[in-house]
Amino acid sequence: MKKKLFNTTLLFSLLASLPAAAEEYTSYKPDGPSELGHPVAIVLLTVIVGLFIAIVILGSAVIGAIDIYKERLKNSKALLIGGLLVGCLFSASGAMAQEAVTSTAATNTISGLSKSSFYLLISVIGLELLVIIALLYALRILVGIKSRRKVRAEKAEKEVAEGKKRIHWLEKLNDTKSLDADSEAEADMGHDYDGIHELNNPTPPWWRYGFYVSIVFAVVYLWRFQVAHSAPSQIEELAIANAKADEAKAAYLKNAANNVDENTVKQLTDPADLAAAQKLFASNCAPCHGPQGQGVVGPNLTDDYWLHGGTINKVFTTIKYGVPEKGMKSWKDDFSPVQLAQLASYIKSIHGSNPPNPKEPQGNLEK
Repeated sequence: MKKKLFNTTLLFSLLASLPAAAEEYTSYKPDGPSELGHPVAIVLLTVIVGLFIAIVILGSAVIGAIDIYKERLKNSKALLIGGLLVGCLFSASGAMAQEAVTSTAATNTISGLSKSSFYLLISVIGLELLVIIALLYALRILVGIKSRRKVRAEKAEKEVAEGKKRIHWLEKLNDTKSLDADSEAEADMGHDYDGIHELNNPTPPWWRYGFYVSIVFAVVYLWRFQVAHSAPSQIEELAIANAKADEAKAAYLKNAANNVDENTVKQLTDPADLAAAQKLFASNCAPCHGPQGQGVVGPNLTDDYWLHGGTINKVFTTIKYGVPEKGMKSWKDDFSPVQLAQLASYIKSIHGSNPPNPKEPQGNLEK
């Protein structure tokens, strides 16, 4: 009776301290600018509140388990020490949370939040995690899961040693076993709902460990991508990939343009290409063919007569290899394939321009 009274008193004392702490938080007004609006502080405070709620729920479960399984306790002093430990951890957690909220911004910051506030919030989270671990361990001891697993393992080993039963590998993987009358009694959780008994049926180990890993992954992911921004988000990764694709495309087009020859050349009509070709023509071809292509030493390039062919492919070939026997050098070592294509296209573009003082026609008529 004394134990039950003590448990109830402890629960009410813990719950009664929460309104006082809440009132103390709400009545406090910081002197400097508050950091509560900072995204990092909001995330950390949200984690603190969530862990605190989990602590309250687990604390209630532990106290309830003490009432149900009090016959397992050998010494009532253990309950007193455990209650005082939980109460101290609650008080420390609340005090550190208050200091974290009321701390002012410092010169050195972490992700925009002052170092003092950041480390204080992280300390509160660490302390709350320790409280949760302690409560889970206490709950596990109280409900006797640890002892039941030990008994079950010893019984299974005994059966295997006596050759009565071999545990299937799937049962080992899932940590399960077939139940008989005795083992069902051991697995009974003591909860009876209209004749339906609740048995201890834990999830498989691989599932639990996978769930724990997913929690750790979620925390790291949230911090890396949403708080610290130490890695690009999906939208930023898309922009980076598009930029790389554009660079690769430009490099490909540049290489493709430089691969042009007399068989693959096409007449260019872009004004930028023709303007670049006009400069090349004025500085390299005008001395022999005139500044407007009307012909000087070389033939007129604006009429319908051609000595070596007037198609874009033949004009390109003439420029590229030259006509040494008539004094025209080869330009393939002076100009790139793109520049040769630009020159050939420019010569085709001035066809029919009828410049003044044209040279007499030479070659064959091609229209």
